[in-house]
Order: sequence, then C-alpha cells, then structure tokens
Amino acid sequence: MTGGVTATYDVVGMTCGHCVNSVSTEVGAIEGVTDVAVDLSTGKVTVVSRSPIDVDAIATAIDEAGYRLAS
Repeated sequence: MTGGVTATYDVVGMTCGHCVNSVSTEVGAIEGVTDVAVDLSTGKVTVVSRSPIDVDAIATAIDEAGYRLAS
C-alpha cells in the first residue's frame, strides 16, 4: 500500500471474488483514494487516501457495490 491516511472498515455480505472486485472498483473511484485492499476472509476493506477519509463516501461506495459497512 502507498503512503497516506489509512483506515480499515468491516463490510457485510462479501462472499466471492466478484464481491472483492466490486468493492475495490467502487471505493477506488472515490476522489483521493490511492489504494484499496479487500480481504474476503476477514470481510475487511483497507483504504489509503491522500486526504482524510470520508466515511460517508466509503459507505455510499460500498452500498453501490451491493454491500454494507458493519455497524
């Protein structure tokens, strides 16, 4: 992962490689995001951004991919 602000989120509903690709694509499209790592086995998504990470933008992107942030 490249340098910047890093945050990790728990995502509910991911079960396959397609899930990983969908989440990576949607979260990676957020302005400022420089890297996304999705760990299917733990249900975690780690995001690196050049600036502070907007949790609402992450939640929206994950929703767009068809999943949701854990409460």
